[in-house]
Amino acid sequence: MMWHLMKVNQIFRTAIASGLVLLSGCSAVEYLFVEEVYEAPPTELTEFTNEFQPQVIWDASAGDGAGETKNDLSVFWLNGKIFAVDYEGEVSAFNAETGRRVWETELDVPVIAGIGGGMDLVIVGTQKGQLIALNEADGEERWRARLTSEVLAPPTTDGGMVVSRTADGRVTAVSADSGKVQWSYQRAVPLLSLRGAGAPVIAGDNVIAGYDNGKLVALSLSDGKVVWEKSVAVPRGRTELDRLVDIDADPVVKNDNVYVVTYQGNVSGLDLASGQVLWSREMSSQIGLDAAYGEAVYISDDEGYVWAVQDGSGDALWRQTRLLRRQLSAPAIVGDYVVVGDLEGYVHWLARNDGRFVARQQISDAAIRSKPLVKDGVVYITALDGSISAVRVP
Repeated sequence: MMWHLMKVNQIFRTAIASGLVLLSGCSAVEYLFVEEVYEAPPTELTEFTNEFQPQVIWDASAGDGAGETKNDLSVFWLNGKIFAVDYEGEVSAFNAETGRRVWETELDVPVIAGIGGGMDLVIVGTQKGQLIALNEADGEERWRARLTSEVLAPPTTDGGMVVSRTADGRVTAVSADSGKVQWSYQRAVPLLSLRGAGAPVIAGDNVIAGYDNGKLVALSLSDGKVVWEKSVAVPRGRTELDRLVDIDADPVVKNDNVYVVTYQGNVSGLDLASGQVLWSREMSSQIGLDAAYGEAVYISDDEGYVWAVQDGSGDALWRQTRLLRRQLSAPAIVGDYVVVGDLEGYVHWLARNDGRFVARQQISDAAIRSKPLVKDGVVYITALDGSISAVRVP
């Protein structure tokens, strides 16, 4: 089974029951869990002969990982280090080549999204609506900024700004030097929406952000003014559940294009400068995608299929169907391969040209929800138990 966490109105609730569940507590947002009960269990893995053996070059542990929250706490690369945070705010820095722990800082704050940063800063967003900036070199705290709601996605940094997305529909930019708020842009959050938000992406002078109504917005990095806004998917159906078209997956910017996928909507390629929709194809994913500009876009959909569609037309190139209901991570491109993780800690390597399995390895006993991070030919895999593995393709 799979859980979608949905938010409604203004209270956070914590009770869980079967079916449609209302959650309560002390936060400023109210949520619903919707349980999708599958008629069949996750597809059993089929045997095949590995075409190569990915090499695990190091393993490490970053605190308790997501704990019972099951949140996606993705890792971050900066200046030759891998940074990770657990759900209690333990921040760890590792040497990206060796896995040696460089420093560790205990923030003692609840965290529900992965770590971000840039410009020699590591940025942690908290469930209580704070941004905390640490020195990349030694983990010393630089500043704290108070936002309006819980931080749902990893913050991003460029051009002297730290940009974050919060649960109340705001994209906020603060000064990277001081943490002082520079601007804030808000859209109304629909009555019912999926729990989560895609991370804003800084592309040149603009910030690209997706919203729960299926709209993608480009904001000026300097002042937050709208540069363009486009509907990637339009809500349809009789019920509020039918009309969900959230953009919860991170937009991906490659060259002059931005790629985005929605829940119960479309996967689309847009012109980065104007927002013009270049092509679109019906697709449902709250998980995510990766793209090779001018070639193909790779998507993990909500059923557990991995797709390759042609960049420029959206025509299907292939679909891998043997990972059905395995609750996949977003795919990542690694040379000639596409790599995804699953609910049992397996990492699957697919050929980019036809989607066949070329390698498989079990990295962890815990689920892998985070999109694999690829840097300098090494793939960094994060599991929900806080384990991190660095894997190289021979």
